[in-house]
Amino acid sequence: MMNKEAILSVHNLTMRFGGIKALQGVNFSVKRGSITALIGPNGAGKTTLFNCLTGFYRAQSGELLLQNQGSIVNIHKILGQSLRLKHFAHPIQFLECLYYKMFGGSHLCARNGITRTFQNIRLFRDMTVIENLLVAQYQFANKNLLSGLLNTKNYSTIENKLVANAFVWLDKFNLTDDANRLAGELAYGKQRHLEIARAMCANPILLCLDEPAAGLNPVETFELRNIIVSLQNEHHVTILLIEHDMSLVMNISDHIIVLDHGEVISAGNPMQVRNDKRVIEAYLGIDHV
Repeated sequence: MMNKEAILSVHNLTMRFGGIKALQGVNFSVKRGSITALIGPNGAGKTTLFNCLTGFYRAQSGELLLQNQGSIVNIHKILGQSLRLKHFAHPIQFLECLYYKMFGGSHLCARNGITRTFQNIRLFRDMTVIENLLVAQYQFANKNLLSGLLNTKNYSTIENKLVANAFVWLDKFNLTDDANRLAGELAYGKQRHLEIARAMCANPILLCLDEPAAGLNPVETFELRNIIVSLQNEHHVTILLIEHDMSLVMNISDHIIVLDHGEVISAGNPMQVRNDKRVIEAYLGIDHV
């Protein structure tokens, strides 16, 4: 049974790579409207969990339940199965697996309200800033070829709405003056902002940020802190982030989940996690408390 306050519930999630268990029976929930931090030492399984949640991996077992507009979506189920040789003998299974390969993964997760950024920035570097934001809104576009060729009223109306939405987020992230620059020409900090803006253009209910402060200086980190808090307070987005900057984590998080060797070893508010001996031993270190 899923908690009504939870937007995401993870149950017994297990992910293996050969004989290595990257995730071992992971259980936690993310409260709607919260900022939840996922922390742990390198190799703890944080990014693997993000990849399972956002459709880049499909875990071997477990459930990822997303509560969206009163309905519960099983992310693990909608991702289908990986295409294997045995499926060719079963036409229905083959078609299901082929559909996932062609249209599934992160696209299905985005349609259901989960978007993400990456530890290593992944922008369309040879596209302009505004084009990056328009690509993120593909699911809302009029994809009818004839409407596009004839530039029908419906087509142009939708296109104008997408452009207007893109400029809303450009303004939010102080990128309006850079709208027509190539994304790859932006300074590193602005690229970080653009990636978050692109994720927000898809109108997510759950925004997953993978080490958003990586490579930022203290001034940029403080600006990022304000942006994340404003997304929560003004746009009512639930945020799940991976971050190694403990000052940022402790400052903005409502709830913290600690992973170590693919298992949850602690969960609670910042003060509870900060004083947990298991966390101190596995990650923070004695000098940090």
